[in-house]
Amino acid sequence: MDTYRAVVVGCGGLGSAALYRLASELGSGVLGLEQFEVGHVRGASQDHSRIIRLAQHQPQYAALASAAYKAWDEVEGESLQQLVTRTGGLVVEDRVARRGAATGSRNIEGYTAMFDRFGYAYEVLDADELVARWPQFRVTGGEQALYQPESGIVDAARANAVHLSLARAHGAEIRSNTPVRSIRPDGDGVVVVTDSATVRADRVVVAADAWTNQVLADTGRQLPLTVLREQVTYYSTPHLAEFAPSRFPVFMWHGAHNFYGFPVYGEVATKLGQHMGGEETTADGRSFVPDDARRARYAAFLDAHVPRFLGPELYSKTCLYTVPPDQDFVLDRLPEQPQIVVAIGAGHAYKFAALIGSLLADLALDRTPAHPIDAFALDRPALTDPTFPRSFHV
Repeated sequence: MDTYRAVVVGCGGLGSAALYRLASELGSGVLGLEQFEVGHVRGASQDHSRIIRLAQHQPQYAALASAAYKAWDEVEGESLQQLVTRTGGLVVEDRVARRGAATGSRNIEGYTAMFDRFGYAYEVLDADELVARWPQFRVTGGEQALYQPESGIVDAARANAVHLSLARAHGAEIRSNTPVRSIRPDGDGVVVVTDSATVRADRVVVAADAWTNQVLADTGRQLPLTVLREQVTYYSTPHLAEFAPSRFPVFMWHGAHNFYGFPVYGEVATKLGQHMGGEETTADGRSFVPDDARRARYAAFLDAHVPRFLGPELYSKTCLYTVPPDQDFVLDRLPEQPQIVVAIGAGHAYKFAALIGSLLADLALDRTPAHPIDAFALDRPALTDPTFPRSFHV
């Protein structure tokens, strides 16, 4: 039986980052296992673009935001590949549409409180000031906006490929089309069973997202996870110059629905998605057919608020969110089997992926993580109390 210092199960956004960080320390003693082809489109971290931002309305994420940028800088520095494009970013709150809605801290005041607490620069704009600066928007007068200049785009597919290439450069082995059928604690180590081989590892990092419970089945631990099928649409806008990254920021629009949008990037097209709200599904039973109701909802929002963003639909595509009841990450060792580390991104982790890779390496190598992650522990009530209610931020 081959033996490895560390095995990473899942080579998507979080797994590829963990593989790189572990290989950079352990060299050839690291193995990455991916059940599909590398770069597949069945999970959560495909596609060109994810928003990266300092704008967080919860302290457990705001505390990590600056460190995430530094982690991406490190990856860019070693690879000499650009992964982050700064465009500036807006959070727009339609206070009329959200009136009476329970938003918790997911509002302008929640974001500015975190900016003030952590010392991040920002501007607050009223509706007229928003349109004066970015005339691409149409407003009704009830909007307020928050602008932060460091926001931008992290290229997810490219970053995954860079993490995997760097991992190989440090000696890691990667096996694609190799689903993991079982992981079993074995003394201080772990036995990992695939269709083609059984290996033993000192430590295992499970970054299998929607397949996590399948991978953990023989550990006796199952997590209360909801899998959602989410969707984005690309539009072949004829107004390319207006929506170039140098002229139009990434944005989040909190109204009756929570939308997020990108300038022209990755494709010769703009991109819009809706945060949460997708149908519940399973990792293996999900459909890849886009939802026409969401297509119509996106088009209606853009027609009302960013009309020149629209154009012929280039394509719509789906992805998966794997979400604990409190919608927070999972980054922890199994308490009863600490040689096994589990990572769940909860549908909003990609901006932190380079940093999370480092934190997972800390956990796997029995170090205290370099940044606070107590909020993401496996023994929190959301994961241990079967009566804990789902409290998704939509």
